[in-house]
Amino acid sequence: MTTQQPVLRVEGIRKTLGDQLVLDDVSLTVNRGEVKILIGPSGSGKSTLLQCLNFLHSPDQGRIWLDGREFRAAGRKDLYAFRQQVGMIFQDFNLFDHLTALDNVRIALIKVKGMAKAKATHRAKEELARVGLADKMDLYPAQLSGGQKQRVSMARALAMDPKVLLLDEPTSALDPELIGEVLAVIRFLASAGMTMIMATHQIAFSATMAHEFLFMEKGRIVERGSPAHLLAPGATSRTMAFCAKINELSGDLGAAERICASPTAAPVSNPVGNPVGNPVGNPVGNPEGGRGRT
Repeated sequence: MTTQQPVLRVEGIRKTLGDQLVLDDVSLTVNRGEVKILIGPSGSGKSTLLQCLNFLHSPDQGRIWLDGREFRAAGRKDLYAFRQQVGMIFQDFNLFDHLTALDNVRIALIKVKGMAKAKATHRAKEELARVGLADKMDLYPAQLSGGQKQRVSMARALAMDPKVLLLDEPTSALDPELIGEVLAVIRFLASAGMTMIMATHQIAFSATMAHEFLFMEKGRIVERGSPAHLLAPGATSRTMAFCAKINELSGDLGAAERICASPTAAPVSNPVGNPVGNPVGNPVGNPEGGRGRT
């Protein structure tokens, strides 16, 4: 269950990179516990929008509110504080190669949050266990699979206790057999109440937990609605046409439509009373199985 309590609100975001208009008057609202999915062709502005929401790119125009307060950066300190509350998961992991998994999660707790080393170590171990990596904490990124690296990056973001988690095509850099373990963690986070905005081409998976699909094209949100509505049998939505093309290329015709037509198509329950914080005792265990393009 979600509550109509806006966590992140965006109004009139516009961004130009070079001479290209990448975002054109984008507005959206994300309530606590909601999962919103950005879909659309490559180059439609999905990654740039997520980076603007985290101020990795500063919007040329527009306003952003977090928990009802408009954010206006006066300096680096304000940006760091904002990014603690709006976490970001990248396509290419962005781990420090010279640090172990434990240190990759722990470093921001010490340097940004000012935690004592012992407390930061305890919290980092909790988060690694939570994403099923309790036995990998002493390994370096070069010793981890792509799926494990992405789970370390997720543990790092979660350790900061974000109010919103932004995920930029988190499985796009993974081998097919490793995608499932990352999707299992994302599903767990959704069921635990994490507010998320995710850009992805994993349409069938997303349809089982999304509260809203936002279809982007040429820098604008051109269509929005629930997966059950946009992917209903016989729907003529732009989203349906896009998903049909993806399914055709993957050889799985009608995958998203079948899911949306099933009784389990409703979004996973997001218990707002059980926010994602320190769910010790609820680790993911062994889940089954850069910044990106605009």
